[in-house]
Amino acid sequence: MKILLIGYGRMGQAIERLATERGHQIVGKIDVQNMAELSNVDASEVDVAIEFTRPESAFDNLKICIEKGIKVISGTTGWLDKFDELVELCKQNDGTFLYASNYSLGVNLFFELNRRLARMMNPHKSYEPIMEEIHHTHKLDSPSGTAITLAEGVIDNNDLKKSWVNETKNNDEELEIISFREGEVPGTHTVKYKSEMDEIEIKHTAHTRDSFALGAVVVAEWVSNQKGILTMQDFLQLD
Repeated sequence: MKILLIGYGRMGQAIERLATERGHQIVGKIDVQNMAELSNVDASEVDVAIEFTRPESAFDNLKICIEKGIKVISGTTGWLDKFDELVELCKQNDGTFLYASNYSLGVNLFFELNRRLARMMNPHKSYEPIMEEIHHTHKLDSPSGTAITLAEGVIDNNDLKKSWVNETKNNDEELEIISFREGEVPGTHTVKYKSEMDEIEIKHTAHTRDSFALGAVVVAEWVSNQKGILTMQDFLQLD
């Protein structure tokens, strides 16, 4: 498989290493130093692009790929105010695109577990849902995209909460997300349901960033043979 890397920070470098180990070819590396070269990429030389950049550049990067007919997956968070616009562009160009806030296979199974637990807990109003997340000190966004996806999974499936806040809640309809930034922690996310009598907790702990990078490579392998606007639920074949 011929992969175009868009973004060559820690994640891009890990993706390159793991993709190469799996027998794939990196046909181009686009980063802040040569971003203009993305417009000159020959789409016929690319099976799939993997985009991990910054919120301010993600939409334009993805737009160029879709308009060129390059299948693309993205893990950049913080740009989703333009997500619907990109979906429409993808439809107009008969493109192929998948976005995920986290490509770890374990995290995506955790997302589904979180949604199902929220539905199970919905009738039991004595339980208060709260969330915590821990990431390394280099993490720029707070809360993380993973934490937001988890929060949305609770809100969509539990009548108690209408919105999330990245602080102590001000009213009962807000879901607390408490964020910590510590050392080199790859990522820990916890969802709790607390009552006066007991507490239920589910947690995902990443031991290495390679889990995120490997997930991106495996998903890219799948996307290279797909068409349309895709999700991680499509990939995992979750009901």
